[in-house]
Amino acid sequence: MTFAIQPFWRDRMKKRKTRKQTKPQVPETFAHQPFLILDKLYRRAVAAPKPVETRTDTPPQKSENDIFREAMKEVREIRAFREIAVQKRPLSVSLKRGNARDEGLNELEGIVSGERSIRLSDTQEYVEWVNPVYSRELIRELHRGRFAVQDCIDLHGFTLTEAVNALQDFLAVARQRGFRCVKIIHGRGLRSPQGPVLKNAVISVLSSRYRKRVIGFATARKNDGGLGALYVLLR
Repeated sequence: MTFAIQPFWRDRMKKRKTRKQTKPQVPETFAHQPFLILDKLYRRAVAAPKPVETRTDTPPQKSENDIFREAMKEVREIRAFREIAVQKRPLSVSLKRGNARDEGLNELEGIVSGERSIRLSDTQEYVEWVNPVYSRELIRELHRGRFAVQDCIDLHGFTLTEAVNALQDFLAVARQRGFRCVKIIHGRGLRSPQGPVLKNAVISVLSSRYRKRVIGFATARKNDGGLGALYVLLR
């Protein structure tokens, strides 16, 4: 038995055959593709903008010698000033023999006769002491009489023990009354075979036992006892 194909179905079958023939063929893909990631990285690197190069290196600093040479490169030597003649003048100092000796004798004769006064600070009997906290210039002003004497004690005729006790009582009363400057007459001890005993005792008491209460002391002026008395400046 034979069947006759209608023209409609014949045309439709022809179209299907033509579609199968014109369909694009997909290439066969592989599971292992090692260069696919590398290709993507390369394309990204090419498309990305290039970073601006910044120089981090700094120019080398010039040394002192280089700076000096650069500053002195235009300096030229003046040969005329290489050697400058200096004329040495002879010393014309005439020393007269006997002048210093004569002046010393004249000054000594004036002191003995009373025409000239001698400075007490130049003698060996001069006394001066100051607490380290204060200035020595303050004690020199004390010796010049710049502080008014507010009280005085005379130790002549006392024994050593009596003089020390009397001095301690005198200083205690002076502190209670708020005195700042007092005078202590101790004598020079010229007639004593042991020397100035009272003077040394007074200095010892003031500079050791009472040093925290004393600013300083110095020999009095000539018209106020001189080498036989002390000005004492109390705190």
